[in-house]
Amino acid sequence: MAHDTDPRLNRLLAVLPDDEWQRWQPQLEWVSLPLGQVLYESGRAMDHAYFPTSAIVSLLYVLEGGSSAEIAVVGREGVVGISLFMGGESTPSRAVVQSAGEGFRLRSGVLKTEFNRSGAVMHLLLRYTQALITQMAQTAVCNRHHSLEQQLCRWLLLSLDRLQGDELVMTQELIANMLGVRREGVTEAALKLQKRGLIRYARGHIRVLDRAGLEATTCECYEVVRKEYERLLPDRLAV
Repeated sequence: MAHDTDPRLNRLLAVLPDDEWQRWQPQLEWVSLPLGQVLYESGRAMDHAYFPTSAIVSLLYVLEGGSSAEIAVVGREGVVGISLFMGGESTPSRAVVQSAGEGFRLRSGVLKTEFNRSGAVMHLLLRYTQALITQMAQTAVCNRHHSLEQQLCRWLLLSLDRLQGDELVMTQELIANMLGVRREGVTEAALKLQKRGLIRYARGHIRVLDRAGLEATTCECYEVVRKEYERLLPDRLAV
């Protein structure tokens, strides 16, 4: 049975061709990713890219006044630090561990070299970037046009897709910060979902009881993002 210490629990690492995997494997460093850890700050150069295996990382845009809103989540399907191979070196967003777990990191110089030397790696990372951009765009649309209840369902489903179980450890205050809304709004939306038997929420633990019900309640934004990730990230990488 695979454990969190297996790098290939990360979907991108799992589809690397054999030659690339042989080069990458000695360079990958296992890391524990505790809740709230900041992987990079706005405007600062990154030393590593992170490939989560069981953690979820939230990409947040933080305003000058300190308020923030989530623009995307990254889990075992992806990588944190796309600006390293896109040429920007830094980004105005902040990356914070949303759900504690584990992952692997790769030095920035190694990732840049691999991106430039291997067409297969380059195309894989670019396809992942396109999927991530889709998630960011859909999040912006969802936050503008859909109800908080629908947004919460979308957020829960995206998080579930990146976890191995059906439970999230997350306070309502943290969810409110992610969605860029007041805590009272999250409380009201969560209570509605709980009364309908879709989730159970207690002491910072959210257990999903009826995933199909969540999917029926959320807006089309979740399905758009899910389908785009499935389309762009194949189970095997053609070489």
